[in-house]
Amino acid sequence: MRILIAALALMASACSPMAEQAPAAGTPGQSAEAACAAQNGTLQRVGRMQSVQCVIAYADAGKRCTDGDQCGGDCLLAEGASVAPGATAAGQCAPTSNRFGCATRVENGKADATLCID
Repeated sequence: MRILIAALALMASACSPMAEQAPAAGTPGQSAEAACAAQNGTLQRVGRMQSVQCVIAYADAGKRCTDGDQCGGDCLLAEGASVAPGATAAGQCAPTSNRFGCATRVENGKADATLCID
């Protein structure tokens, strides 16, 4: 009977949620949320694992670009557009730093392969 109770207790503890790890703060004594807000970001659950990350909104979101150096973040092919990797392309500056999902980066005026991040 004791073994059964111990086994049930072990199984129940395995189902409890893990402690969430907060992103590192920017300066000593500053909360992760404040450090993120100082970068014009918000803490959000992202990706398949729903990890908490600071997602920064870029001021140049949607601006036409041909390279990531022209943007605060990445230069991405417009959603729904289809261009073969290596083909000449223009994109738009990414709206946020959230890299989850599928996107095609544009570098040096050429489309990269589409990359999907879970």
